[in-house]
Amino acid sequence: MTSPVIPAYGVNTLADLLPSVGAHLGIGSSDVLGLPESQRYVVLLIDGLGTEQLARHSELAPYLSSLNGPSLTCGVPSTTATSITSFGTGLAPGAHGVAGYSFWYPPLGEVLNALRWASGLYGIDVQPQLTSFERFAKAGIGTATVAPAAFAATGLTELALRDPNFLGVSSEGDLDERTELVNTAAAIGGRNLTYCYERLLDKTGHPEGVDSSAWRDALAWVDRLARVLRERLPDDVRLLITADHGMVDVTEDSRVIIDDEAELMADVTAVAGEARFRHLMTAPETGQQVAERWRRRLGDRAWVLTRSEAIEAGWFGPLAPRFADRFGDVVVAMSDDGAILSRKFPGEFRLIGMHGSLSTAEMTVPLLID
Repeated sequence: MTSPVIPAYGVNTLADLLPSVGAHLGIGSSDVLGLPESQRYVVLLIDGLGTEQLARHSELAPYLSSLNGPSLTCGVPSTTATSITSFGTGLAPGAHGVAGYSFWYPPLGEVLNALRWASGLYGIDVQPQLTSFERFAKAGIGTATVAPAAFAATGLTELALRDPNFLGVSSEGDLDERTELVNTAAAIGGRNLTYCYERLLDKTGHPEGVDSSAWRDALAWVDRLARVLRERLPDDVRLLITADHGMVDVTEDSRVIIDDEAELMADVTAVAGEARFRHLMTAPETGQQVAERWRRRLGDRAWVLTRSEAIEAGWFGPLAPRFADRFGDVVVAMSDDGAILSRKFPGEFRLIGMHGSLSTAEMTVPLLID
């Protein structure tokens, strides 16, 4: 079995990016990433662009491949909800409590989907920590978020960013609209941080896979977006390009359907997370036994840890006591190209490209500087 990629929180993770930017903009944080000096930064976050995938297809992304910068990891699990919240708050998952794509939410007594939830629940209820955008605004730094218009005031936007200046993109394929909005945002104030989110690569990779022609076409388009954005930005604006996670293709015969395996589901009271990283909530005092059963079944195919073991291993960073119950009593992360599926989540059966686990392909993301 390969070893999991353990994030070095506070050293070189996605959570360290905005605090490092803030160090140059005067908010008193430290630049642990060694970023170049500037008073204006644009961060382009490309959903699903792992370091391994970019290196494998470098000829399709000549602009991105020409840039240099330190390698980062995302947090655990390697998924958008957790990563965007770490990016937006500067905190490890254990400190902000967004434990995955879905996780146990004690106030409701049910599994909460971090990307879509029912009305009546507010982002600040789920994630009460101050975000970097709020810190920057209090320090008089101009901020703006450029993202699809449909994302305005969504749960994830509110819990991860809470940026008062949200500029919605109405046509995601329109390079002119995107670059115009980013330039407008970058002109706000003297000191400035503009965040631009791009999702085509991830949106394509899930149904088609990262080895598909559609994914390769999407990578070429994203490379063009980044290049055009740089060409149209003023010279004094630093462009930082990163991602929230990588992706792997899951094969049909490597899937485990847990509904069909009574031994695996014994003493499991709730299942959350996603197909490559599962949170298992268990009956009282049964976590160790559940973990042992899953280890016997999956063997070298997965890293199976109890919550305390995962915390000790550094998966989530320091865990705030008030968020502890959001993380599984047992966590299961796939180490091969497999997936843990349940018919409770039928949409996952249609996916080829997945992420969430601690493999290098999922955990390592670029930080490209221009």
